[in-house]
Amino acid sequence: MTEALLDAQSITKRFSGINALDHVSISVNSGELVALIGPNGAGKTTFFNCLLGLLHPDGGQVRFNGVDLSGLPVHRRCRLGMARTFQRVELFTGMTVRDHLLVAARARTSNGGLLRDLVNRSKPTSEELDEAEATLELLDLTPVADRAAESLSLGKGRVVELGRALMCRPSLLFLDEPSSGLDVSETFDMGEVLLKVQRERRTAILLVEHDVPLVSRLAQRISVLDCGVLIASGPTAEVLASDEVRMAYLGTGVGT
Repeated sequence: MTEALLDAQSITKRFSGINALDHVSISVNSGELVALIGPNGAGKTTFFNCLLGLLHPDGGQVRFNGVDLSGLPVHRRCRLGMARTFQRVELFTGMTVRDHLLVAARARTSNGGLLRDLVNRSKPTSEELDEAEATLELLDLTPVADRAAESLSLGKGRVVELGRALMCRPSLLFLDEPSSGLDVSETFDMGEVLLKVQRERRTAILLVEHDVPLVSRLAQRISVLDCGVLIASGPTAEVLASDEVRMAYLGTGVGT
């Protein structure tokens, strides 16, 4: 049996004696899109932070591509092929969309060039430029490539963040509520972009999301957290039809 790309087993995290996560286990296979859902305060962001090394779990183990991540700092985990976007859009004022991608490419190499870039002493390599152009095309950002990122709509800004993460060449993307703040049309477009990334780059995705229709459309499997406990995990349609999930999170009539 092929080992999962991400294998998190029995992750436990306590704050002041309270279990924020209680033996939570999730796996993601190569090229797969898995969603993690649950009500506010369920522990989703805490779980993300434990996987990425921003928090140290009190118990359990995280393996990525066969490597035990115990004790590895965030930047080492990113080097192995992990990248993340955040719920709150963070873009650099005065920088174009293309520059956002080029900075991410330079940061990935960590050869000292990023500091030189900031004082205009280093130019992007031809490889970095080609990779940025390919990512702009993939995400349909070429028409706005030379615009200041802060001038874009929230929906486009989220796509820029996605592009910045893709420039790290991840085999697994952690996406924290990419539809947050978006209207129905923008949410649909974001879903199309994620499906395209998964299809064309074969990038695996672990998605934290509150928009159930979006999750239902995108995810092959779903895991559900409630008060730090994993209450359901399995194929999307099966989990969304669960009475326990509907009572804890979806509510009567939601998702029907």
